[in-house]
Amino acid sequence: MENRNSAPLASYIDLLLDAVCAVDKQGRFVFVSAACERIFGYGADEMIGRLMIDMVHPGDRQRTLDAAREIMGGEPKLNFENRYLRKDGRVVHILWSARWSEVDQLRIAVARDITERKQAESRQAALYAISEAAHAAEDLLALFKRIHMIIGEWLPALNFSVALYDEHCAQLNFPYHVDDHEPQPEQPGSITGRLCAEVIRTGQPILLTPDHRTPTAGFEALMTEQNAPCWLGVPLNSQNGTIGALIVKSVPGGERYTEQDKELLQYVCAQVATAIERKQLHARLQHMAQYDQLTQLPNRELLRDRLKASLQAARMDGGRMALLYVDLDRFKQVNDTHGHAVGDMLLQAVANRLKGCVRETDTVARIGGDEFVVLLHSIHAADDTDIVVGKIRQVLVQPLRLDGHNLKIQPSIGVARYPDHGTEENQLFRHADEAMYCAKREHHLRLV
Repeated sequence: MENRNSAPLASYIDLLLDAVCAVDKQGRFVFVSAACERIFGYGADEMIGRLMIDMVHPGDRQRTLDAAREIMGGEPKLNFENRYLRKDGRVVHILWSARWSEVDQLRIAVARDITERKQAESRQAALYAISEAAHAAEDLLALFKRIHMIIGEWLPALNFSVALYDEHCAQLNFPYHVDDHEPQPEQPGSITGRLCAEVIRTGQPILLTPDHRTPTAGFEALMTEQNAPCWLGVPLNSQNGTIGALIVKSVPGGERYTEQDKELLQYVCAQVATAIERKQLHARLQHMAQYDQLTQLPNRELLRDRLKASLQAARMDGGRMALLYVDLDRFKQVNDTHGHAVGDMLLQAVANRLKGCVRETDTVARIGGDEFVVLLHSIHAADDTDIVVGKIRQVLVQPLRLDGHNLKIQPSIGVARYPDHGTEENQLFRHADEAMYCAKREHHLRLV
């Protein structure tokens, strides 16, 4: 009687979407099903006799060899994951189930291509990680450091750069850059700078590898050596256009970037661009909330925050500090006579002159109209305040020429010292304000 199961088993195996293979004791393929060519890119004649480990991704080879020894020792492996390199150089993620056949002296394995699933998982993980980083980071520098770590978890990224393009001044800035061989990418002719500029100009990613058949024009010299580093540059595209570029560079002779890496980095960079714009918007809003828009000096709210911190430090250290109220006499006449545009230029000039009279650690604020406050942190003696007051008065009375008009102003200055005139912020504000009005009345009486 004819056996219904006598048809060649291989004819059925070749119908499977998963790959089936057998590997001998020396680790060489002795049988592969038709699906292997679809998954790995090699024909059966190219795989038979080849060492299995040569096709495994370098980063997974030791782990794969350890698993193979355990299988040959009689321990079957189910759902073992590793990465292989296809014939075209792309990385493929494989889910294996394998056991050792003692009778045949072969490892019998079934392999499933899970690359799409792993890429989806990587994209989702990157999305969550970057979204979390964008909310947790205090500023853009902290965000870039975190993004560097996130990308470095799935891509060789020891050398990492973020370039942002300022369209107002047509300038490329590098707020984050890590590369020992090229520490100043903003210098003319730097490879990183040139690559970033090209990515931003075209709005397209650039992948440079030693075996790339058609390297990007202008960068052919980088790919002349077989062990040259790989470069991968991806634009930071937002709804408002290309705002910058992200660049990673491998170490010479190290792991090469692939088209899959480029696709994944493009996906990640879309999230990075959104996170950067969100941080930039937050920084602009915070600046608007804390700084006077005309003079770019701290406003009343930021002044109070700094005064609180200065008072706390003075109390702890037993130190001294001072608050100066500066008001411009007859400022309204300038606006009425010459117009508000000249008045605004006058306020900006006064702001710059005041900043030139104090240390960088001190604070010059505009609290409204023609009223300014100077906060002197950590002064050593009462005379220090008088010296600053004299310098401010001397500088502000110097004539100004604005928009064709010759202007001369007279400041009224009130001083409050800690702890002499108060130990709380309201006391110091009140004393300085009253002292300033006393000075203004004296000026008025002298003119009368």
